[in-house]
Amino acid sequence: MIARTIEIFAGVVLVVLALRDVFDTVVVPGESRGALRVARRLLVIAVPIWKSARRGKSAVSTSFAPAILMGSFFIWMSLLLLGFGLVAHALRDWFSPSPDFQQALFIAGSALCTVGLSGIEAHGPARWALVSAGFSGLSVLTMAVTYLLEVQEGISRRDAGILKLTTAAGEPPSALGLLERYAGLDSPDEIRRVLYGGRDWCASVLQSHASHPSLIYFRSASVGSGWPATLGAMMDLALIFELLVDDPSSRAPAVLLRSEGLRLIDELNRVIGLDPLVDDTTGTSVAQLCARLAVAGYKLQPSIDVLAFADQRRRHGVCVRAAAEHLGTAAAPLLP
Repeated sequence: MIARTIEIFAGVVLVVLALRDVFDTVVVPGESRGALRVARRLLVIAVPIWKSARRGKSAVSTSFAPAILMGSFFIWMSLLLLGFGLVAHALRDWFSPSPDFQQALFIAGSALCTVGLSGIEAHGPARWALVSAGFSGLSVLTMAVTYLLEVQEGISRRDAGILKLTTAAGEPPSALGLLERYAGLDSPDEIRRVLYGGRDWCASVLQSHASHPSLIYFRSASVGSGWPATLGAMMDLALIFELLVDDPSSRAPAVLLRSEGLRLIDELNRVIGLDPLVDDTTGTSVAQLCARLAVAGYKLQPSIDVLAFADQRRRHGVCVRAAAEHLGTAAAPLLP
């Protein structure tokens, strides 16, 4: 009797932990706060193994992130199978005929998948255990479909911003390339729209990728550059209008964009456990940047501190470079 009670208790605990983790990961905004954190732990374990198996190929494969998603749902369903299997085995006297543990797992699996192929009749509390298993399996499968749709929507919003920027700024995108392109098109007002749109893009990526860390590893479609290069180019653009270009009407959106971008890269690097890398921005490269901006026709501020610009650029450059190297993609160059 004690052994059966322990089996029921262990099974219920496994079921509750698995369902809580699924709910926290799929439904609740932000990282899962449950005890399991399956998706987060799977990423931590899988990233070094995956990179080692790639044998020196630095870029994360396009199949890596989908594999993490499918692996998470496989683990959740396996935990539910084991949990309800333990409960069914503990209630074996309420089944006809009485199953062994292997048969109890099959009964639980049939109920979880809502197919009912066990061929064993349940009575009393065993019926309610199978009903609970069926409800849990149906809920997890429904949330899986919802989660995949949400992931696809988040990737589409992110990649739309990447494609727009790389079309105008080159690949990998650069703030200077974007400014020179718009200078040639005589469209100074378009830059201000990019600053406002960049802030919206950063907020959208932060909301989706911090809530679902596996999105960080999804490769962008149709472009070699990933989201770190796009973020770096946007932050360079904001810093240029904040410290170099004399355009008071663009300074406020530039400052706000850089603040949003710093929040984004700091949070995502924290989620996947990245430390900053060295950034090689120097006063000489900033002076060259200023010269090219002047040639393109931009009015520079009367007094420019190239060393201060280099210091501020390194503030976000070290974080962007860490994310780009981790994902095996290029960072945004200051001088294309």
